[in-house]
Amino acid sequence: MAATAETARPSRPPAAPRRRVGRLDRDALAGVLVREVVNFSSYWRSTTFSSTVEPTIYLLAFGFGFGALVSQVNGLDYVEFVGTGTVATAVLFSSVFPAMFGTFVKYQFQKTYDAILAAPVDTEELVTGEVLWMACRAGTYGCMPLLVSMVFGLDPSWGMLTVPFIAFLTGLGWASFGVFIAGVMKSIENFNYVTSIVITPLFLTAGTYFPIDQLPEWAQVAANLNPLYHCVQLVRHAVFGFEGWVDLYHVAVIAAFGLAAWRLAIRAMERKLVN
Repeated sequence: MAATAETARPSRPPAAPRRRVGRLDRDALAGVLVREVVNFSSYWRSTTFSSTVEPTIYLLAFGFGFGALVSQVNGLDYVEFVGTGTVATAVLFSSVFPAMFGTFVKYQFQKTYDAILAAPVDTEELVTGEVLWMACRAGTYGCMPLLVSMVFGLDPSWGMLTVPFIAFLTGLGWASFGVFIAGVMKSIENFNYVTSIVITPLFLTAGTYFPIDQLPEWAQVAANLNPLYHCVQLVRHAVFGFEGWVDLYHVAVIAAFGLAAWRLAIRAMERKLVN
């Protein structure tokens, strides 16, 4: 009887695959990062070359060009002033532009993201892995201007060891901003609006090539809202001496920008790739 009852009992349907509720799964992030590293191995030479030559040209043009007219700025030799400020420029160019163009090409033309999302990876993990990789690159290439500046006379200091972390944190925000722009723009030509209206003004008012205290008061207020300006200040303080709570304020602004840009990037890409 027992055997008959056991046989008569209806079999349970196979259990549905359990939905992964954990966010930012380590294996998923590692898969995205490994793919980027392998892909980067095919073009790292050209990228590294441009990231090294570009700050050298800026230093030669501004440091020795304007440096012949302006010997010191805020108590620093002009070459030192420009050399430390160019770190932010290198971080910006090595994060926001690869994020904008690379992301758009991957989801619009190559359909790379569709293939990745077919694996157990969600949009949040995809975007996070992408911006982490670009931030790592920005943290590395951001150090190039300092190395070039040391050749032209910048004295090394222990605070320079924190510059890769400053560049990484700043790159995280700008890479996320680039992904967000790629997610909301309908064509790659529209990036020209963002470059002209947003990136170029922020780049010029970051205090890289001239101090912002010479600007009109309204421009100084706007510059203090610029995450790139806070990166410039942090790098200069790292090289020439930290200033305590002021630097924590700079870190807080950069971190807040990065967090907001990261969440906006995820939301924009979810609308593009999922909805």
